[in-house]
Amino acid sequence: MTDWSPNSWTTKRAAQDILYEDREELAEAKDALGRLPPLVTSFEVERLKSLLAEAQEGKRFVLQGGDCAEALLECDSDVIARKLKVLLQMSLVLVHGGHRPVVRIARLAGQYAKPRSQPTETRRLPSGETLTLPSYFGDLINKPEFTPEARRADPWLLVRGYQHAALTLNFVRSLTEGGFADLHHPEYWDLGYLNGSARRAEYQATVDEVLAALRFMTALGDGPVRELQRVEMFTSHEGLNLHYESAQTRRVPRRDGWYDLTTHLPWIGERTRQLDGAHIEFFRNIENPIGVKVGPTASAGDVLGLLGVLNPHDEPGKIVLITRMGAGKIRDGLPPLIDAVQKAKKRVLWVSDPMHGNTRKTDAGVKTRNYDDVLAELEACMAVHDARGSYFGGVHLELTGDDVTECVGGEERLREADLAQNYTTACDPRLNGRQALEVSFRVAQKLTRAGG
Repeated sequence: MTDWSPNSWTTKRAAQDILYEDREELAEAKDALGRLPPLVTSFEVERLKSLLAEAQEGKRFVLQGGDCAEALLECDSDVIARKLKVLLQMSLVLVHGGHRPVVRIARLAGQYAKPRSQPTETRRLPSGETLTLPSYFGDLINKPEFTPEARRADPWLLVRGYQHAALTLNFVRSLTEGGFADLHHPEYWDLGYLNGSARRAEYQATVDEVLAALRFMTALGDGPVRELQRVEMFTSHEGLNLHYESAQTRRVPRRDGWYDLTTHLPWIGERTRQLDGAHIEFFRNIENPIGVKVGPTASAGDVLGLLGVLNPHDEPGKIVLITRMGAGKIRDGLPPLIDAVQKAKKRVLWVSDPMHGNTRKTDAGVKTRNYDDVLAELEACMAVHDARGSYFGGVHLELTGDDVTECVGGEERLREADLAQNYTTACDPRLNGRQALEVSFRVAQKLTRAGG
């Protein structure tokens, strides 16, 4: 595409645009970022694309999960390890229930920017006066403190975000290469919050069955067992700040095309998927697999238009459609989209995000999600795919390894009054480890009943 460059998006209108006051400072920060080594490699990107192509054929299942918005201060070894443990536990349950390999994709090492419903936020000060400031768009852009200095869009946070992403990725790779994720030793993944949980016995039974199967396969000398000793973990984040993405987009030796090397799987949000917008302009010519969030307002024409622009040659493994419609809208909103994609014979991987369509505020103004709504959307999504002969290919969850109280319901029966106990998210509410593991068991049970 001769009319495309990593910066051609600047000629288009950008939804969720960030206003940087000093354009020269922004240019300096982007230039510095562009000279730094890539965070991921094209080999890893192509590897993920090949796995997603197999998932599109029903041969693999995708688990994508992690923080709503990563905080730079949480670039901490214990925090990162707990997130990986939750994802590994969930993937073990899904492998056991679905009888197929799981592709693990973490919302990690780059999920530092978040879209907001409003560009500004107004608060009443102790003096009684009101103050309006830019909204907090994540640590890649500004800071959460409600002061003019903190809410200023700081271009050098692009470089700080890169640095923290690099540190996170280095630790993740050390863990996965060093045996932390070896499926032969799932006992290493035990989390204390399961003590006293009804799920602990169920999880232990799953662990025992998997270990028995692995010992049997090892005795037979089965080559694929070696693959289970090193679990691959890919990264993803929303490509919201195109200054960050484009600065790290480059050509690589011995490959055609351009790669966004900030992450393996960048995705386009529900608020930024306009066909004539800046985000689609940027994403339309990168070689990475691309996620696209699809909400309840999306029409069949919208989806087919996106596929036509983002994947005109119908490349396998290229597009992940992530539906996020809400428990009350999924049964009406999803069928027309599936029908249109099937009729057009387009390759996509359907993944469910049951979090974002089910966000609400309590009477006290606290954002939360109900575990029952999350589960209801997931189960409805699976039922719709099953009825239409379409492959339900994965789940996308906002979760943490910390014992937070941000989503009500679940086995713990958290109530709105409990939210204040440990509500730490900077943006949207996340499932805690126990709730996330519950979801994986419920999905695995459905996959088992569907014949894997």
